[in-house]
Amino acid sequence: MSTKTNIIGFKELRENAGKYINAIARGKSFTVVRRSKPIFNITPVDEWGDEGVWKTIVDFTKFQKSGVRAEEVLASLKRLKAYE
Repeated sequence: MSTKTNIIGFKELRENAGKYINAIARGKSFTVVRRSKPIFNITPVDEWGDEGVWKTIVDFTKFQKSGVRAEEVLASLKRLKAYE
């Protein structure tokens, strides 16, 4: 998800919290400033809690354009395990 950061004042946030909550729910991010100094960022919550955690290990579309079915991958892994 692409987020756009906007700068808002702390007072503006307090006075219009509902407006900003709705904007954040739609994916917008805000940097909150107080006396012209940034004090914190508000960003949408990653509902799965895995943002930035996943790393691509294998790109199965390189083997087959449409990818590889999970059942095939699991069957191959089970065969490999049998050889250990």
